[in-house]
Amino acid sequence: MDKHELAQFLRTRRERIAPEDVGLPRGARRRTPGLRREEVAQLAYISPEYYARLEQGRASHPTPDVVSGVARALRLSDDEREHLHHLAGTPSDLPAAPPRVVRQSIHELLARLPLTAGFVTSAAYEVLAWNDLAAALMEDFSAVPRRERNLARRAFLGPAQDGRWLYGVSDADRFRLDVVHRLRAAVGRYPADDGLRTLVAELTEGSVEFARLWASHDVEVAPVLRKTFDHPVVGPVRVSCDVLEVAHADQRLVLYTADPGSRSAEALRLLDVVGTQRLDAPLT
Repeated sequence: MDKHELAQFLRTRRERIAPEDVGLPRGARRRTPGLRREEVAQLAYISPEYYARLEQGRASHPTPDVVSGVARALRLSDDEREHLHHLAGTPSDLPAAPPRVVRQSIHELLARLPLTAGFVTSAAYEVLAWNDLAAALMEDFSAVPRRERNLARRAFLGPAQDGRWLYGVSDADRFRLDVVHRLRAAVGRYPADDGLRTLVAELTEGSVEFARLWASHDVEVAPVLRKTFDHPVVGPVRVSCDVLEVAHADQRLVLYTADPGSRSAEALRLLDVVGTQRLDAPLT
């Protein structure tokens, strides 16, 4: 149970809900943004004193029923409800750290995908496995140290050694927001993992934008269906983005494909042939 993170998360969720959203009168003398603590307690059917201790980081372990009641009172989304349960320590079947071993069947699947750039990330945004087309489109992950194969680090702390950013400008802001939300949820699932804590500390210290987004305590993630890569050789590559959860591994299989017959499909076909080799001239 992470009492500090739990307290901060509860407070930020409470402050965003207007009394009228849950059928309560606002009143003329209200100074608290959102709901009062006692109002959340009333809606969750728990004592105001216990809820106050939860928000102050002083409460003992809540029961799953109490956590569910608070989630209902705060009108949490599915992502937020799951995050709250992890912070409160109610799940009992999670490993201590994000799994980093990719099943052999996933490696084989990546190798067989036709004209699809595919890779697998951990809950900490580490690139764990990839196919040749992903290396040609994004970067040759095998040529960089393991520590630098982290997309969160790439998103907030700078481009790769060749000087280019991973995604085009139009996608960068949305990707960074996605990173913050998913890392926040991962920290809730793995509160004892030093690697995650170190990553968050590094990003907070090195990026003002990350620190600002991290302070929101948001964990809800909207799907991103399209991305654009600014490739130095073949130019802009517009792809569909499909993300599949790897069952029982807390990993994500990311697949990039282009519309058949499009210029981006032609670019992927060329990259599939030449791989990570340098070409003499850009594709026109």
